[in-house]
Amino acid sequence: MIRHLHPAAWWLWALALAATAGLTTNPVLLAAIIGVLVAVVLARRDGSPWGRAFRLYAVLGAVIVVTRLVLHVLVGLKFGTITILPLPSFHLPSWAAGIELLGTVRLEGALGAALEGVRLGTMILAIGAANALASPKRLLKVFPAALHEIGAALVVAVTVAPHLAESVVRVRRARLLRGDDAKRLKAFRALAMPVLQDTLDRSLALAAAMDGRGYGRRKASPRGRVTPALTLLGLLGACVGIYGVLDTTTPRLLGLPVLVAGLVACVGGLWSAGRSVPRTIYRREPWSGPEWLTVASGFVALAATFIVLQHDPASLGMPLLPLRAPEAPVVALLGVAVAAAPAVLTPVPPLASTRPVAREAAS
Repeated sequence: MIRHLHPAAWWLWALALAATAGLTTNPVLLAAIIGVLVAVVLARRDGSPWGRAFRLYAVLGAVIVVTRLVLHVLVGLKFGTITILPLPSFHLPSWAAGIELLGTVRLEGALGAALEGVRLGTMILAIGAANALASPKRLLKVFPAALHEIGAALVVAVTVAPHLAESVVRVRRARLLRGDDAKRLKAFRALAMPVLQDTLDRSLALAAAMDGRGYGRRKASPRGRVTPALTLLGLLGACVGIYGVLDTTTPRLLGLPVLVAGLVACVGGLWSAGRSVPRTIYRREPWSGPEWLTVASGFVALAATFIVLQHDPASLGMPLLPLRAPEAPVVALLGVAVAAAPAVLTPVPPLASTRPVAREAAS
């Protein structure tokens, strides 16, 4: 079967893997999550610009790791016993919180900083996988009506990175056709301004096209005061209810009952706000077995990691003091392996199925 998967299924799957990566600094588990993300994206992305933007998120993740290491060398807490870079240290005065600049870099501290960066980079890569697999324009169609304006702004925002990747390819190809094969710093200076200008022009054109089609506009509604009142009461009730649930000294009526009432008021505010959005959908996105399988596979990985966190939390971290090889949490690894199921058990995107034919025709 050839069709696009529901965009919300891809986003829920990717957010579950991002949450899984946020629970661990174990390099074995982080490497497994990265492998699953790359495998699924390569198997199920289509030929659209956002499908080709996954590489940018990988580069961004690598930059985050390098930045985390540089910050550790500059102002990080140096701990450990294995010296890898002896540097002089400079103590700032007390008004600067007594921060120590530089200092001897040790392997344990540098490894811990690098793994923190890898964890954040993996979470960024998961968001990039969702952006590469789910079309932002199709995601806007399934947004709740009450969040339609926010969804329109998000679509314009998330299309910047795909357009940036496409602009880099177009500008580079144009310069090569003109005989300009400059590399490194000189090439960056020559490409930066045309790429940024082309990217901004395309994003502004998308925003103007969406505005011309009525996106983000609301009709006059008699519920002008009901909607904000319900939303405000719901948020206040949810805050008071959460506080009552967490604080055992408060009366029981300020706990779960107030929390439920606040959530009900929030849902009522969203429903009332959605009624003022004149939006119709010509062709609805299907949600069937492959979508449930995709979402379930991502949450299986998250649930397996939570089980390990409850029973053996030490296995989800990197043992630094003393430094030794990381453990392999079998349950979490099996859950992450299940998250790779969408690479095989989901429909093939239409454009992805035509790429081999296009290659044969070109050859």
